[in-house]
Amino acid sequence: MKSMFTRKLSFTEPMYPKARAMGITVFPYKEFDSKGNTTYYENKEGKFDRYEYDSNGNEIFYTNTDDYWYRKEYDSNNKKIYYLNSDGYWEKYYYDSNGNQTHYENFDGCKN
Repeated sequence: MKSMFTRKLSFTEPMYPKARAMGITVFPYKEFDSKGNTTYYENKEGKFDRYEYDSNGNEIFYTNTDDYWYRKEYDSNNKKIYYLNSDGYWEKYYYDSNGNQTHYENFDGCKN
């Protein structure tokens, strides 16, 4: 299995919540990428969710107002192979050459 999270994230966008900073007054405020995936959502209270996707449209990163986040990684068949969140919880998935899940393990020691 390749190393996890080889993609470096870029945080060059404005600080969040950004809709208010841009003077937007109509909520909820949403942004989308070129594939129609939601990349940013902000409600009238200033709570936000931010999402990132890989080139196949798989969600690979999420964060919100409460500093909760998670990251996901996928194999070349768009199967999730790794998940990690801000609480330290993680999961790993393994597949055979036919795409069938063969093994699973997580932070709690659960394996199958």
